[in-house]
Amino acid sequence: MSLLFRLRGVSSSTSCLEPRIRYHPALPFRRARDRQFSSANRGEPVNDTTTKTARVVFSGIQPTGIPHLGNFLGALLNWVKLQREAPLDDQLIFSIVGWHALTLPQDPHALSVARREMLAVLLAIGLDPNRSIIFHQDENPHHTELAWILNCITPMGKLRRMTTWKSRLATSRNARDESEVDESMLNAGLFTYPVLQAADILIYRTTHVPVGEDQQQHIELCRDLADNFNRTFKSQHPLFPLPQHVQTPSPRVLSLRDPSAKMSKSSPDIQSRILLTDNAALIKAKIRGAVTDPIVGVTYDPEARPGATNLLTILAACTGKEVSEVATRYHDKGHGKLKADVTEAVEEVMRRPRAEFEKLKGETEYLSSVARAGISKARELSEVTMKEVRTCVGLV
Repeated sequence: MSLLFRLRGVSSSTSCLEPRIRYHPALPFRRARDRQFSSANRGEPVNDTTTKTARVVFSGIQPTGIPHLGNFLGALLNWVKLQREAPLDDQLIFSIVGWHALTLPQDPHALSVARREMLAVLLAIGLDPNRSIIFHQDENPHHTELAWILNCITPMGKLRRMTTWKSRLATSRNARDESEVDESMLNAGLFTYPVLQAADILIYRTTHVPVGEDQQQHIELCRDLADNFNRTFKSQHPLFPLPQHVQTPSPRVLSLRDPSAKMSKSSPDIQSRILLTDNAALIKAKIRGAVTDPIVGVTYDPEARPGATNLLTILAACTGKEVSEVATRYHDKGHGKLKADVTEAVEEVMRRPRAEFEKLKGETEYLSSVARAGISKARELSEVTMKEVRTCVGLV
């Protein structure tokens, strides 16, 4: 499977992107809002089989280093697919969530570089700033303003039931499992970051959130907070829709060196992950060194053969095939053949976005202009929400 892009006038007759159209950023937002609310509809999105409702779609990614193959296959390519297939009425909003990065220690200079490079990555994979709003979350103070208000109506018990902070601490400290971390290592920002995540979503009156299964618990919290706000601060209509979790096909890509764990940017073993910036030789070396097993032949068995299963999963995701279909080709073949085919497929998928990223990352003025345009559109939308929020809570 190959990716074709059209960015900044670079075109292809077979580009995967829709034709460029200029949007007024608030138009789909207002259409969605007008259709979502009525006197009979208090908070839930309209379920109307005769009229298609425009969606407001939001998702974000942290600027904590170059994305690896798991990020690329599991989230980013789904964003591009969503952009390609979404109706023109849909509002698509993709954010680089810098404030979330601060929940764990960061080197300031490295974070500044990572913010710029993540924007280059989003453009390189095929997101079009003329179709989607792409911006830095940390440049919009409405996110933290709404987060504080939501913090003030969030029960501590709900936050204590959030489990992600333990996994994030375990990963950041290279712990073997979550049992090696405790609350003495927890800061308030990491503890409450699900509320900030809810603010990221609700500030745009988001109706749909494409995230992985590991974030579904946070979407449920977001829905709870939206409903709590609507019930606590009554107005002419419920201010926030209850956002829906959009389940997207996301392969669970595991570490090449430890297939019992997910592929991670923070792993101390650089051979465990394939980065968007890895060249063909690096990809080949990393896949050649991937852990498999001594069993003859290749079968799909996540429990007994996680290493071979991981390679089959990667190959299926890169080629657009079902993993069961891919697995049947290798039952009488060795791991060497599988690794060679995975190497070829990964390089095919990564080559074009890698080349685009290498061109874009040095174009600081262009990246700055995209960021300025994106934050302007984002703040135009969020200011509408915050004016109503401030009125609801009495801060006017």
